[in-house]
Amino acid sequence: MTAGASHRPVRSFVRRSARMTPAQRAAIEHRWPTYGLEGAGLLDLDAVFGRRAPRVLEIGFGNGETLITLAESHPQCDYLGVDVYEPGIGRTLAAIAEKHLTNVRLLRADAVDVLRERIGPACLDTVLLLFSDPWPKKRHHKRRLVQADFVKLVAASLAPGGVFQLATDWQNYAEHMLAVLEADDAFVNLAGQGNFCRLRGDRPVTKFELRGQRLGHQVWDLRFQRRPSN
Repeated sequence: MTAGASHRPVRSFVRRSARMTPAQRAAIEHRWPTYGLEGAGLLDLDAVFGRRAPRVLEIGFGNGETLITLAESHPQCDYLGVDVYEPGIGRTLAAIAEKHLTNVRLLRADAVDVLRERIGPACLDTVLLLFSDPWPKKRHHKRRLVQADFVKLVAASLAPGGVFQLATDWQNYAEHMLAVLEADDAFVNLAGQGNFCRLRGDRPVTKFELRGQRLGHQVWDLRFQRRPSN
């Protein structure tokens, strides 16, 4: 082990090297300057979107299905998406441009860094974390994104009454998320203590989820509300 290796942050994702199509490359080259957010420091979201509106952050938007569907269905809201997977970013940028959406912006970064460094206190109304990597092997559980410190970052970013919505098709991860969230006094379980939501709310069903359903996978939804600050 090299010096300082024990201090490296544990990442919840692996940067996969995947081939991009010419269309995805073109979308990143030509659309990122319009819809991508660069720089450092706290984002002024009123300036970014040119208005004051309810704000939704999706962590790990993948190919953008949920992000695009919600932004198109709810033009009165502004949407931020954060991911590191470049083919998915390219596909999402192309869809934003094709649909002429003005209420979506993307960040190409680690969600933990975004919550810690780019999102101001209590400035989000909803945070979505849908089907994040469950890291099913026990030795990899430390890589799961939903941990106590991460939940505190989400709580700090949400306005009182804001909602943290999660979903997974791995029962063990669902139970882990439920336990971690219920241990944080900043949140209340909208389904009642110890319960999962019976309905998915207004989140769209993705191709990933449909594929899992065909394989017989059950889906667990969680919705936690940010309590008023003491």
